[in-house]
Amino acid sequence: MTGVPSNSPLRAVVITVSTSRARDGGGDESGDALVAFIEELDGTVTGRELVADDRGAIEACLRRWGDGGECDLILTTGGTGFAAADVTPEATEAVIERRAPGIAEAMRAASAEHTQHWMLSRATAGIRRASLIVNFPGNPKAIAETAGALRPALPHAISLLRGTPTAHRP
Repeated sequence: MTGVPSNSPLRAVVITVSTSRARDGGGDESGDALVAFIEELDGTVTGRELVADDRGAIEACLRRWGDGGECDLILTTGGTGFAAADVTPEATEAVIERRAPGIAEAMRAASAEHTQHWMLSRATAGIRRASLIVNFPGNPKAIAETAGALRPALPHAISLLRGTPTAHRP
């Protein structure tokens, strides 16, 4: 139990993983897409960060937010492909305490109708303390395509992590 009132809004953090954005700045359309998704869930964005494609930096960022108790949901964007610099899944796997494989499976299944490359996503998801971490693709269009598959389940997942009553648990 996290001590968060069951009726409080979902608290989420958006982490954009991009070496070029971290170095050069510029717009963050993928991060903006995740913020819009959180707002669709009636959630509140409690933090937003930009991190280079560096496994240690990504792990540190995920640990900081996951251990801080300030968020229920940590959404990353970027670094989930096959390129050598794509290390977000490895960083996520290093910090989670429990895996949530159905989330990544649902995202890949949702992508299948939009791209023939759906199976190349290495995104993962899991739980650190009372926070759910989900890796999203680095493309705003792909975020929209995959977020829809998660929309019905995420509020329920957060309720379970908060230890609050749900439809199947008094």
